[in-house]
Amino acid sequence: MTDPDLIRRAEAAGIATSYENWLGEQIDVPPDTLEAILAALTAAPAMAAGQSGAAEPAGAAEPAGVVDSGGTAGLSGAADLNGTVEPGGVAEPSAAAEAGTGADSVGVSEAGDAGSGLGRLRADQAGPGRAVAPMPERRAWGFTVQLYSVRSLQSWGHGDLRDLAELAGWSARTLGAGFILVNPLHGAEPRPPVSPSPYLPMTRRYTSPLYLRIEDIPEYARLAPADQEEIERLSAPLRARSRTADLIDRDVVWAAKLAALELIYRVPLGADRSEAYAAFRDREGAELEYWAAWCALAERHGPDWRSWPARLRDRAAGLAAVAGEPADSAGPGEPGTARGPAGPEKPGGPGALGGPGRPGEPGGRTSERGVLGERAGFHAWLQWLVDEQLAAAQRAARAAGMAHGVIHDLAVGVHPGGADAWAHQDLLVAGVSVGAPPDSFNQLGQDWAQPPWHPQRLAAAGYRPLAELLAAALRHSGGLRADHVMGLFRLWWVPDGMTADRGAYVRYDHAASVAALAGQARAAGGLAIGEDLGTVAPWIRPYLADHGVLGTMMLWFAQQPDGSPLPPGEWRRDCMATVGTHDVPTVAGFASGDQVGVRARLGLLTSPEDQERARAATMMSAWRAALAAEGLLAPGERHGPAARAGADDTARLTVALYGYLARTPALLLGVSLADAVGERRSQNIPGTSTEYPNWQIPLCDEAGRPVLIEALPALPLVRAVAQAVSG
Repeated sequence: MTDPDLIRRAEAAGIATSYENWLGEQIDVPPDTLEAILAALTAAPAMAAGQSGAAEPAGAAEPAGVVDSGGTAGLSGAADLNGTVEPGGVAEPSAAAEAGTGADSVGVSEAGDAGSGLGRLRADQAGPGRAVAPMPERRAWGFTVQLYSVRSLQSWGHGDLRDLAELAGWSARTLGAGFILVNPLHGAEPRPPVSPSPYLPMTRRYTSPLYLRIEDIPEYARLAPADQEEIERLSAPLRARSRTADLIDRDVVWAAKLAALELIYRVPLGADRSEAYAAFRDREGAELEYWAAWCALAERHGPDWRSWPARLRDRAAGLAAVAGEPADSAGPGEPGTARGPAGPEKPGGPGALGGPGRPGEPGGRTSERGVLGERAGFHAWLQWLVDEQLAAAQRAARAAGMAHGVIHDLAVGVHPGGADAWAHQDLLVAGVSVGAPPDSFNQLGQDWAQPPWHPQRLAAAGYRPLAELLAAALRHSGGLRADHVMGLFRLWWVPDGMTADRGAYVRYDHAASVAALAGQARAAGGLAIGEDLGTVAPWIRPYLADHGVLGTMMLWFAQQPDGSPLPPGEWRRDCMATVGTHDVPTVAGFASGDQVGVRARLGLLTSPEDQERARAATMMSAWRAALAAEGLLAPGERHGPAARAGADDTARLTVALYGYLARTPALLLGVSLADAVGERRSQNIPGTSTEYPNWQIPLCDEAGRPVLIEALPALPLVRAVAQAVSG
């Protein structure tokens, strides 16, 4: 039996001591899990000076509440928003919060404004009253894509932002799409090797330059002929690779693009471009400095700051080293300055990114600020280029007639050794990682290897770090999908050294976090979408909807209490409806039965394979019957493992399933591009790492042949699915 004092301390710290599992059973959290999470909360480093306008919590055992614009949002068990604790430890909002008198009424606290290093986002940016995100004026559908997998004849073996613009424009003009949803484009390692997962980034604030279209950079046209020839030599084999079904090789692609970018970086900027770059750096402020400095240090010491020399693990010391290191201290084999001997420096600014230059004027030279400072400047420049191409993709989407344009995806967290974890050690918790408890599809639970926000520290900072992150993600988009939106309410924490099923839920101030999401969406004029699949307390979805945050519904999980398919008329309206997600098999994968065999070979089943196959066949049979009842399939038409459906049968099933979505009231309908071309393979299988090529599968058809953007107009299935989902 768990010690009552341990339970008291855990509940006071916002840790749920029990939860309801996917089978409806009440599970007590093991005492060693509670002890480990309490220890991790207490061990977090002190907040940086000026980080918060609120008092520092005394410790994990007795966290402080948050006073916000006249209301109090407590974080300890019984006092959480003066509400009652739901099963699993999520508190129902109080009447004060519902009336808009607490944190919810302003979007984010003004605490931490001075010296926070997190920008100057105003608390009232979302406008007076309750923060509510914009809702779609009418139904829209759009493709959901893993952008790296969507290649063209001109991309370098990896989908890029020009490909995004082209796909968005074509799908809007020709098929009537209203949006395009992409995977997280977050920043990765500055040099190869590059981690494949878009959901375990080094930063969520900035974008991976892997997505740059090199030839669209204005300075590319001003390169010397020899340099343009060198870039052609680098790109030719990668463009040829796009025509194959070979796995995406980010390391090869990034090595080539990095070499090309360093050539382009030597080209001096004109006056207008210099002013634009200086304005970008002014806008981004300290966060860009942190990212760029981490990149420079990671090039020398590796991409995990926890293994760096001790003095550089501290952010202030690392920034000082980047800003002041002499030029002759480059290590053996380290990248040198990208500035050519005859070209001027990029415009500089204070701090690690350059000397005391003014916009449009050269910054400090390499001899003054050192190799690390020069590399930091290079990585800041890359983010400017990415920012320009992100903006261009959104402009192209809207110009083609899309109601919303590009909707970006925000990952749950970041790599524990990455830039965000280094820059904000006082806001993240080491010694634990975020994940998910066991469910029907991932029966061992999930450990996503990401450090969570510190609930009390985030509250003490007025939730400004979260609001700043959301504002950046919405800058060049028509909306934002927040992966695992339940993380705004609670997260499943897994202590280091424990299996994923031995975690516990930890609560957050949902009034503040939801208001931050809704408020920033409103300020940007974009949609807010929360991935809320799975078991959710009854009050949470209405709470999100009341703030304009759309939910998500996935066909394979849309069931009635008896397990039968949910009739289309009973689906939610305020949601994005899809057939599947990147974490489940494609329609062709389900229809063929491949998904069971793959999971069995990978050791991911907790019951015998024949039982899993029987369950899969039962599910497919139920959906066939539901489709037939809607007149979308002929009665008795068979699809699935027992029928060993061919390509034509699977195509009919795919069209029928998307036709089913069209009969729901959902405001947004997401069409997996992988489904629309007949892809059989899963893009990701949770619970695996190197055992399966997660996030490396290029877009292919049912026969495994590569599908490029230029080929999409000629594919009958693409048009048939678009027609079906258009109703």
